[in-house]
Amino acid sequence: MPRKKPFSNKQKKKQLQVKREKKRGETGSSHSSRNASVERGPGRNRQSDTSDSETTDIRRINHQPGTRDGRYDPNRFRLHYEKESKEEVEKRKKIAREKILKPVAEKELEIEMTQIYPEEKGLDFPRRPSWHYSMRREELLRKEEKSFLEYLEALHSKNPPGTLSHFEHNLETWRQLWRVLEMSDVILLIVDIRHSVLHFPPALYHYITGELKKYIILVLNKVDLCPAPLVLAWKHYLTKQFPHLHCVCFTSHPGLPYSTLLQKKRIRKKAGWNLAGGPFHIMRACQEITAGRVDLSSWEKKIQRDAVAMGTERDQADDGSESVLMEHHSDVAMEMNSPTQELYKDGVLTLGCIGFPNVGKSSVLNSLVGRKVVSVSRTPGHTKYFQTYYLTPTVKLCDCPGLVFPSRVDKQLQILAGIYPVSQLREPYSSVGYLCERTNFLSVLKLTHPDHSPETPQDPKTQDWTAWDVCEAWAERRGYKTAKAARNDVYRAANSLLRLAIDGRLCLCLQPPGYTQSKDEWESHPDLAEIIALQGRTEEVDECGDREDDEGESSSELEEDNDRDADDDEDADGDDEDDTVKADRKGLTLNMFSVLGENECE
Repeated sequence: MPRKKPFSNKQKKKQLQVKREKKRGETGSSHSSRNASVERGPGRNRQSDTSDSETTDIRRINHQPGTRDGRYDPNRFRLHYEKESKEEVEKRKKIAREKILKPVAEKELEIEMTQIYPEEKGLDFPRRPSWHYSMRREELLRKEEKSFLEYLEALHSKNPPGTLSHFEHNLETWRQLWRVLEMSDVILLIVDIRHSVLHFPPALYHYITGELKKYIILVLNKVDLCPAPLVLAWKHYLTKQFPHLHCVCFTSHPGLPYSTLLQKKRIRKKAGWNLAGGPFHIMRACQEITAGRVDLSSWEKKIQRDAVAMGTERDQADDGSESVLMEHHSDVAMEMNSPTQELYKDGVLTLGCIGFPNVGKSSVLNSLVGRKVVSVSRTPGHTKYFQTYYLTPTVKLCDCPGLVFPSRVDKQLQILAGIYPVSQLREPYSSVGYLCERTNFLSVLKLTHPDHSPETPQDPKTQDWTAWDVCEAWAERRGYKTAKAARNDVYRAANSLLRLAIDGRLCLCLQPPGYTQSKDEWESHPDLAEIIALQGRTEEVDECGDREDDEGESSSELEEDNDRDADDDEDADGDDEDDTVKADRKGLTLNMFSVLGENECE
């Protein structure tokens, strides 16, 4: 009898998954297919994620357990990205260990639109093929799949392997974009002001304004994380590049910075989502677009009521007059939805909210409503299904899952922009190096070089740092240790640093072309006062935002542990204070073990 070959648990797991697929009549994912197959049915994705398997080149991330009743599949719209080879991952890891970090010039932060979306590379997005009502549902789905595969082949034919950034390979999510564009009268394209040029694909703009003949409002979100002159410069640059664009600024946390680098969450006042700055500007842009064809007076009155209620502690969710009607759309209704040419049907303005993952779409929607109706998370792809909300009887909002368009941007910058989930990274160190070369990380993090000895005092700024050294020094400072050997957990430290960048505590902001030379002009621009007022900044707040103390660091240990799951609901309630702040405010005795950081030994 021949000797049996070793059989790993991973191989056994894959074997059982293949057997279950055969039992259900599924074919699985082929090695040559770049597209994730249409995964319909309540049980299609209930098996464990096989992104590390050698049988597929698509990495499916953020797997969620299925529901018992099987009403919908929570993994239907999860992110599908092209899998990186092990050789590429090991190569970047080696560079992170050896490459000495050198600060880049400020001018290197200036990025032109054509650098990310070059016209000659065919960086378009998949379009919905033509159809008619006599087509059967299965026939339409097959036609859409065929069109999507042809789109992928054409895209990869113009872009050699390794040149494209991460982009969405899940056809189901692109179908949601098609439906939202068809249903909406006005499109709200939401971008993160720190990386606005990355989040604004020109092909989408030309399709909406050219082929669909619809208006688009660009919402520059998170303006409180950027200097006011830079916000103003980006607004003027994008308006000049795209003349049919209505550009507005927005923030869900005006005047509410982090008091420490590692504070658990920003301290939000009892006004909750009513505190946001920017809903009035979006309403004014919609009034200009509709030109009186839709009665938006109810929306204006709602914004005024929210402003009055901002100083009170009354939760508007308890007010029956402010209830929001929510609609869920079935698959058949969404798939056979005809692109109507009638705008403002029945006197209702439909606003479609689209954008990349982690740009704050859910926060903008909650701020427009005035209370929480959508859960918020830093995890990309947190919005799992299509929904509509009636803001007022004449204004309807459509929320679409986040979509990543193909581009030629560095993958490290994509990760820092929050497009790729940090918890799913196989190699985060190169992104940490990219961040450290473009920020003043030593003065912010207050690190001690791993090779530094107490007997020979040296200035950390004069020492050579690698990305691996930064992660090791941060692990030493935070007390991140491996479970078995109690070594510095550099992987956890790297993920922690990337989350600080995504949250804006280690802030990396891109700049429009020519900003360095004309910075003095933007700092003295007459419209600067309006941006500062929207940000809600004061001298006291700015000083508080730059301060860091050990107490704030230790109080955030629990948050760092919870970040490893990377699926937390950051705004589960309206009170975002950490535990020590809550106890101090209520006059209770503080937990000294929490203050001293009892989790440091874990």
